[in-house]
Amino acid sequence: MDNTDMFPNTTRELAEKKAALAPQNIEAWRNFSKTVFQAGALDEKTKQLIAVAVAHVTQCPYCIRAHTPQAMRKGASKEEIMEAIWVASEMRAGAAYAHATLAMEEMEKHS
Repeated sequence: MDNTDMFPNTTRELAEKKAALAPQNIEAWRNFSKTVFQAGALDEKTKQLIAVAVAHVTQCPYCIRAHTPQAMRKGASKEEIMEAIWVASEMRAGAAYAHATLAMEEMEKHS
């Protein structure tokens, strides 16, 4: 299945065009991103594993493609990446189940 219509490939040219439309914003974004992923209380590998997991929850194909290899470059194994994805999956499923409480409440109101 080809998803290029829904998720076009990113190119340097497209990135530069987007940056030119809001140069101060992209500069702030780049500085923010660089700062967030620097080692701190969490090491860079852990931060990239978090990014991979969150990318799966937010379902951002660009983020998945960007952070998966970055996690590997920071030392994450394939097993660690997959485990992070499973944690994300459980959290997303758990949230759906937890929100069933809202549906239960509404059903009780309308019984």
